[in-house]
Amino acid sequence: MSDPTPDPPAQILVVDDVEMNRDLLSRRVRRLGHEVLLAEDGVQAMDTLRKQAVDVVLLDIMMPNMNGYEVLEAMAADVQLQRVPVIMISAIDDKESIARCIELGADDYLTKPFQTEELLARLNALIRRAAGYASPVITQGELRLDTSRKEVRVTETLIELTAYEYKVLEYLMLNPSRVVSKSELTDHLYEQDFDRDSNVIEVFVGRLRKKLAPVNPIRTIRGQGYRFNQDATA
Repeated sequence: MSDPTPDPPAQILVVDDVEMNRDLLSRRVRRLGHEVLLAEDGVQAMDTLRKQAVDVVLLDIMMPNMNGYEVLEAMAADVQLQRVPVIMISAIDDKESIARCIELGADDYLTKPFQTEELLARLNALIRRAAGYASPVITQGELRLDTSRKEVRVTETLIELTAYEYKVLEYLMLNPSRVVSKSELTDHLYEQDFDRDSNVIEVFVGRLRKKLAPVNPIRTIRGQGYRFNQDATA
């Protein structure tokens, strides 16, 4: 049974009092294919949560008017909001703060700075869980990708992939309903690297097609990029 990222895109609420942080987070989330709502503090966040459907909240801790801890407490007290997943995103990296957030109901805690890849993994895990997908394994025909073990199998045979090859395949499988451009894949792979040659994406895709044959999971959309081929079978 196929187990892709939920479609349509999830609605993500980004809550941070620093405009630069909100902009950075919103760009990263949109790059993952999701829709974004913004809040400058906890008061705005709660107002948004009570008026609009939200799939996941990305919540800062230290904010004026109503901090992240208080938002968690308010959500826990509201029956309609108790099941909304929350990822805390903060520069605070002490065990006491992390434990307090989890005790108050947060589902995950991400420490700044972080890479988009890590945000993708945690955000997608919560979206999948909220949509009823408990397994970290994405299955499409004879192709199986385990996001927790970072393993790929075709007809139960383990396929040896390089780290970059795996990242390309995982990103496409986590975004099965849309075309992903080479520049987007390049940003995903080389976010903090100096080598940002988008032509290398073609090399990775070519290698993946050879290694995963007879399955052909990657479709080229001429002039636009690549899309995961959900009809591919071994």
